[in-house]
Amino acid sequence: MQRRIALGHRIADLRRQADLSQEQLAHAAGMERRSIQRYESGQRDPRFSDLLLIAHALGVHVTDLLHC
Repeated sequence: MQRRIALGHRIADLRRQADLSQEQLAHAAGMERRSIQRYESGQRDPRFSDLLLIAHALGVHVTDLLHC
């Protein structure tokens, strides 16, 4: 649970650094805003394929998401 929350905070931090809203990130990643919201809040574990989409949309390597 703690790692899931840390991952969510990392996604949110990188999204803010990229100056994107949850809606903008979701659109860029081809996902629903609700999914981004759930990942950032730690309500749900993202699938690896979702992490790849999020990383690509943020312009970072997927491992950058995992360095919490």
